[in-house]
Amino acid sequence: AAAPRLLASVRALAASASRRRHLCSSAGSAMSDPAAVFGQLTHVRVTQPSEFVRHIVLCRPDRLNSMTWAFFDEIGRCFDAIGEDPDCRVAVLSAEGKHFTAGLDLADAAQMLGGSNPDQDPARKAAEIRRTLFRLQAGLSALERCSKPVIAAIHGGCIGGGVDLVAAADIRYCSFDAFFSVKEVDLGLAADLGSLQRLPKLLGSASLLAELTFTGRRLPAEEAHRVGLVSRVLDDRDRLLAAALSLASDIAAKSPVAVQAAKRSLLFARDHPVAEGLAQIAAENAAMLQSEDVARAVAASLSKEKPSSAKL
Repeated sequence: AAAPRLLASVRALAASASRRRHLCSSAGSAMSDPAAVFGQLTHVRVTQPSEFVRHIVLCRPDRLNSMTWAFFDEIGRCFDAIGEDPDCRVAVLSAEGKHFTAGLDLADAAQMLGGSNPDQDPARKAAEIRRTLFRLQAGLSALERCSKPVIAAIHGGCIGGGVDLVAAADIRYCSFDAFFSVKEVDLGLAADLGSLQRLPKLLGSASLLAELTFTGRRLPAEEAHRVGLVSRVLDDRDRLLAAALSLASDIAAKSPVAVQAAKRSLLFARDHPVAEGLAQIAAENAAMLQSEDVARAVAASLSKEKPSSAKL
């Protein structure tokens, strides 16, 4: 007898929360149109293969998806728009062609980092290069900054800046032919777009990371899986994409309130002590536990139905 009363109470709570959400959303300002941003991109292509899933594809296979100045700008704008896209709950990042990416486009990089005036005062030239590096870092960090989970599906070579890019994703799958290379040492510089900052949190061996960084050697797929860089290895690119998109659909079926709060907390916990992480999630859930999604999930569980969640 108690179960029907509890179910009715939970459904009433869900209806009340839904009404509050509608009132709040109707009072808000209009959101910019992510589709307009997606339509302007040339280095990446954005599609929607299933409900609430966006597929971002690096689409310069003739240049091995090398990373130009325009690429860094586009990838940043793309994932910032995805973060605001109510029709997206999960993003999958993949690439066309033989390799995921060959890393920096070297001709373009020479212009990006060379400074506008070769005779410029060294301090001022350094300041200009530093500003450029901050801008490039911000483009790749958009994957981490994005409120939605990002799944990287990597095939073939993922070299140099490509490692910086996928290190900022939340989940990494790869195909059996994939390999990773922190290649910057062979160009006479230290990696400066995120690999040396994020890989220590991803790999299980500081010794291995130092080896990879100092030598630039290839890390093959099976070894990448063994040390935790990727969570799954698939036989080929087709199976890789199918697995990544299937995972994205599974995540997209969950409450976006819960998933996005979990991403914020995972990133916070990565960079803070346990006590601070516990305080952060307590503050987060003080608001999130009032969501209609909680009531809907409880009601669905009691009635053996699949829960549904409104757009966020």
